[in-house]
Amino acid sequence: MLSISLGPLALPLAPLLLALALWAAAALARRLGGAEHGRSAESAVWGAAVAGLLAARLVHLGAHAEAYLARPWATLDLRDGGWNAAAGFAAGGAWLAWRAWRQQPLARALGAGALCAVALWAAGHLALARLAGPASPPAPDLPLVELASGRPARLPDVLDGRPAVVNLWASWCGPCRAEMPVLAAAQQRERDVRIVFVNQGESAAAVRAYLEREGLPLREVWLDSASALVPASGSGGLPTTLFFDAAGRRVDAHFGVLNAAALEV
Repeated sequence: MLSISLGPLALPLAPLLLALALWAAAALARRLGGAEHGRSAESAVWGAAVAGLLAARLVHLGAHAEAYLARPWATLDLRDGGWNAAAGFAAGGAWLAWRAWRQQPLARALGAGALCAVALWAAGHLALARLAGPASPPAPDLPLVELASGRPARLPDVLDGRPAVVNLWASWCGPCRAEMPVLAAAQQRERDVRIVFVNQGESAAAVRAYLEREGLPLREVWLDSASALVPASGSGGLPTTLFFDAAGRRVDAHFGVLNAAALEV
């Protein structure tokens, strides 16, 4: 699963899971720290969270420096999901170890908090992986209709044995509109990877009107009139972007806005 729906809102699951693990760790550390050291222990856990998130982001940016240097503003766009988990855990653990060394009475509370955070995070990811099914599932065998010609086709046939990026969108979705120019430019630029736009639930007339109004020269626009591909992909909202290999198996997915740097990564 990529996200959950709360009324009109769709929230990504990974950040929610991390926030829950950190909150539980901070609460446990404060409780074990007691009246004398509880606040300091809780503060140390949140300090570790900041250090870990900063390290995770910086290591990701460094690993993909070429893509981000071309678009420096993208380094501040945290919606791209660019984090290095190993670096984050290492930095957070180092911060807690330093605080425990500096303040020996906090050691027990901080150790328990760290174990709690890791256990909740790992258990949550295992549960999400079990709900998601196979690690690289095949493209859902769902019916689509090509906007340009009106011909029907199944999604696996649309992919046609080439690596593909499949963007699920709608014209009423603000984040979809925000990322559309980036994806349109990538479609014009890329030759080895297909970028396919699958509209969710709108009529052909509405989609044509939107594309004409925005001046978007998109190719490979398809209609999913039943909006079936979003739930089939494990997402609760838009935009959702799916990445398929040449065998038609999903190798990655992203819920939320993609920027140009993240798309290249």
